[in-house]
Amino acid sequence: MITQENIDTMLGNGGNVLGSDGEKIGSIGQVYLDDQTGEPSWVTAKTGLFGTSESFIPLQGADVEGHDVRVPYSKHQVKDAPRIESDGNLSPEEEDRLYRHYEIGGGTSNYTDTTRTTTDTTTGTTTGTTGHHDRDVDIDTSSRHADTDRGTVGHDTSGPTTDDAMTRSEEQLHVGTERREAGRARMRKYVVTENVTKTVPVSHEEVRVEREPITDANRGDAMGGPAISEEEHEVTLHAERPVVEKEAVPVERVRLDTETVTTNETVSEEVRKEQIDVDGEEGTRRGNNL
Repeated sequence: MITQENIDTMLGNGGNVLGSDGEKIGSIGQVYLDDQTGEPSWVTAKTGLFGTSESFIPLQGADVEGHDVRVPYSKHQVKDAPRIESDGNLSPEEEDRLYRHYEIGGGTSNYTDTTRTTTDTTTGTTTGTTGHHDRDVDIDTSSRHADTDRGTVGHDTSGPTTDDAMTRSEEQLHVGTERREAGRARMRKYVVTENVTKTVPVSHEEVRVEREPITDANRGDAMGGPAISEEEHEVTLHAERPVVEKEAVPVERVRLDTETVTTNETVSEEVRKEQIDVDGEEGTRRGNNL
């Protein structure tokens, strides 16, 4: 059983309305309280392509599951419920239509005032708006008076007469787009090792014996020492060898970027529309398929 203590949980945490099979029907819109008992009696589920419609669902037999509320009705049954504006006022006629649709006891004979409960998402404050209705009004009598005042032809056999014409409605398909995350691209840098071969010229010194004859120019140097002696003469040899140095230098900058590619996708969805048939006096039926 849904109690008033469950309202903040249902409205303040973005809960959903779940069907009897656990399927999501829509997000919770508003909760209506019974003015006599103060207990929640109706909840609205935001349905439609972008949640623009709200369907009324009785809370009899419903249970709270976390932030969600589970009702004993299917998603199809809720979507087929009578369209009623969730403006804070639930009239006896509207409640009677809803009771008949959900096949539960109730209606204008035992109708009680209801209070719409909503939550301000910015402050978390719960507020209520009461719809006042007279429970002692004879619906059939007031309907007949309304027919006389407006000069209508015939009367509404499916419920209290509200107008002199029948409204035909149909669903329209509105298709939009939403932006969502489709995947991620990641760039990473890692180190690899490769062999680089380069050829560099190297040089070295080798001993070369040079002999020169005795001339007047070098005779003095040649005769400067002993006539016969043992001597040693040494020369230092040099050689080049390759020297390797490594240096890290920047070579380029790499970054990730995105580009938008537009493609066409075909969306197919079933929409409902109402059709009106007229039965003549002789039993003939004329259809008006608009």
